[in-house]
Amino acid sequence: MAHDKTGIDYVMVYIEPKLFLEILEKKDIVRFSSPIVYNYRLQQRILNLSCAILGGKAEALCCELLLSLADSFTQPNLFMSYRKDNDLTRKAKDMIHSSLEYVLRLDDICRELDISKFKFIRMFKAGTGISSYQYFVNCRLELAKQLIEKNKDVYSAVAECGFVDLTHLNKHFKSIYGITAFEYMSSLT
Repeated sequence: MAHDKTGIDYVMVYIEPKLFLEILEKKDIVRFSSPIVYNYRLQQRILNLSCAILGGKAEALCCELLLSLADSFTQPNLFMSYRKDNDLTRKAKDMIHSSLEYVLRLDDICRELDISKFKFIRMFKAGTGISSYQYFVNCRLELAKQLIEKNKDVYSAVAECGFVDLTHLNKHFKSIYGITAFEYMSSLT
């Protein structure tokens, strides 16, 4: 962030050209045929990415937002066959389910699958209809819901599912189920 003499704050998002080319799966410089500064959709994607980075959001979410930004410039070309995508997606889901109490480590999954993280993000979303990060959050929420039903304790669900605190769990819980985790627990009695 920078601050000038008039008190105006602004945010710059600098993407290393090498990383940008990796995301786009290109080898040469990207050129634009027309100015992109008036593209509202692109503007929103840049703002979403910068807010996620400045807000310290999960790396997996930031990578997905970066991919979404890059995909604004070109349509991705998925080179992998459907069968291989299906197998890799299934293996990724197994890895996610086996480590729900930990933060999703995109690099670990991609290393295990021997695939770039941007190719993985595209493949997973194409195969499941949702991002790998959202899938991970949904799985943690389902586990939290089951633990609340079993133990009648929201705080143990927070701890066992790897949420930062009850507010963090409630925010995600409400977005999926329409009520907070505490309200859900209260409705069980």
